[in-house]
Amino acid sequence: MNGVHDMGGMHGMGPVAIEQNEPVFHAEWERRVFALRLASVFHGKWNGNMNRYAVEQMPPAEYLAATYYERVLFALQKLLVEQGLLSAKELEAGSAEAKANVAGVLTVDGIETLLRNRIRARRDENVQPKFKAGDRVMARNIHPAGHTRLPRYARGRRGVIDRDCGVYVFPDTSAMARDPKPQHLYSVRFAARELWGPDASARDSVYMSLWDDHLDPA
Repeated sequence: MNGVHDMGGMHGMGPVAIEQNEPVFHAEWERRVFALRLASVFHGKWNGNMNRYAVEQMPPAEYLAATYYERVLFALQKLLVEQGLLSAKELEAGSAEAKANVAGVLTVDGIETLLRNRIRARRDENVQPKFKAGDRVMARNIHPAGHTRLPRYARGRRGVIDRDCGVYVFPDTSAMARDPKPQHLYSVRFAARELWGPDASARDSVYMSLWDDHLDPA
């Protein structure tokens, strides 16, 4: 998805401001949004890739002006309605019309278990890798309308497989609640000059986590 959320390599966004002694939350509502997202994930209606895709559907001007937790809240509201945990009318009114039709309730005692047993992206399935460490590859020049973990600035660039990380759910399809399409995930090294041109440092490299379907032999 080619949107404003894919900011890698973009100019004119201003410096990254580092806040000294930054608190975990800047306001009480941020703490509540974090807790609500965790409680909502408990019902298993969506996964992390679907959450990323929901954030990416935030209108561009709003996305650029929003804080991190404002983006989290946008995605949470969107998913709660789309997955039938509440209606748009209930969301607007701020109150439920009827008891939600969900199984179980997350309690304080269950939080640790939830965090420990969350659905893992890694799979134990026997999937043959397309590449091995040392192989030269090229990131595909694709422009999907939906979610993708292949950053725009790497598309069409050549790199080298640094290591095979194992078999994982493919986020590009998992984000749309489709086939998890398990395949090998690699750490791929791209020379800085391959990405940014001859003015970049010859000593620097960028390592990216990319899947089989993101890559072709170079």
